[in-house]
Amino acid sequence: MEVTMDSKKLIELFADFARSKNIDRPTVIRILEDVFRAMIRKKFEIDDNFDIIINLDEGDLQIWRSREIVDDDSEDIWDNDKISLSEARKLEQDFEIGEEVAEEIEFGSFGRRAIMVAKHALFQKVKDLEKDVLYNKYAQLIGEMISAEVYQVLNREVILLDDEKNELTLPNSEQIPKDRFRKGARVRAIVHKVELQGSIPKVILSRNSSVLLERLFENEVPEIAEGLITIKKIVREPGERAKVAVESCDDRVDPVGACVGMKGARIHSIVRELQGENIDVINYTDNLDLYIARALNPAKLSSIQHKGDRIAVYLKPEQVALAIGRGGQNIKLASRLIGKEIDVYRELNAQEDDVSIEEFADEVEGWIIAELKKLGLDSAKSVLAITKEDLERRTDLERESIDALYSVLSREFED
Repeated sequence: MEVTMDSKKLIELFADFARSKNIDRPTVIRILEDVFRAMIRKKFEIDDNFDIIINLDEGDLQIWRSREIVDDDSEDIWDNDKISLSEARKLEQDFEIGEEVAEEIEFGSFGRRAIMVAKHALFQKVKDLEKDVLYNKYAQLIGEMISAEVYQVLNREVILLDDEKNELTLPNSEQIPKDRFRKGARVRAIVHKVELQGSIPKVILSRNSSVLLERLFENEVPEIAEGLITIKKIVREPGERAKVAVESCDDRVDPVGACVGMKGARIHSIVRELQGENIDVINYTDNLDLYIARALNPAKLSSIQHKGDRIAVYLKPEQVALAIGRGGQNIKLASRLIGKEIDVYRELNAQEDDVSIEEFADEVEGWIIAELKKLGLDSAKSVLAITKEDLERRTDLERESIDALYSVLSREFED
């Protein structure tokens, strides 16, 4: 743009720029008027007696200055909203004292420098407004799922573009470990948070949040979107395993069957999106024992004991590994789902010989026996049925003491 740009060109250029940023028409007019009034104040000190008329469609600008006519010798003659009678009659011969003069101010009269400052101010205001619009838009979308295009894959994050070409960030810490991105691909994620870095809003997305899994179910299962099925709780190990507790609000609707879909069609779509994450859909119930049993699926429980904030579950030996799961995932997720720590024990065969822990009082210190009995470990085989690591985690025993304990108890059954 040349420095000598007139008001029509400036307004047209600014309107096109604002339109490309999705700034609405009333806001465009308000910004134009604010900037032009700033020009007026710079030159005339006040703007109260100026009227600005903007025709956005035609790119027309009119600036009218109104002044009261005073006598040439009046002490108010130097006020910016006053004009002397002699000056007024240069504009029109029949003016009289006390009347008002309306004079149009040419845009070019503000000078080249003032016009350049106005141009810069206009575009800066749109950029500032664009930041506010972006922040407010995504602040209202926190927790919602969006789709965006991969723009750049960096070491610590992936930059994506939304449909309006705004940059969004997916940090490594919010990615599923198995995620692999390529430029131009579409990615679904939830809006995790919006931060201000200086004055610049940064929109952070997430794919490892439980909220993403919830939104995917809402998207794939109409009964959830319609309110017939409620998601009670979701726990995840992103990309590995998840447990989703669902409840039906209609006795005629099977919540697990609806979420899985015919031949697994609905759940398979979600699994693919989450890089093969194994998803267990569980029918929620207020019956805690039944809920625990469902949470530990596919393991079959023999019995359950409640011990304050902890739950002890007993299983046949071949079921223990299923309850714990690979890397302990199943037991960890089940504990998080029900909100209590679950301890797994091997069920003892009633026909097998066992020995009360009290029988070892001559070899095992009394406080250790008391510590074991607090955990419900009242026999030698009940202690040997759990791992040393588990016992170390659940008691104040040091590893050396645990090794000695297991050695003593194991000798009882060596024959």
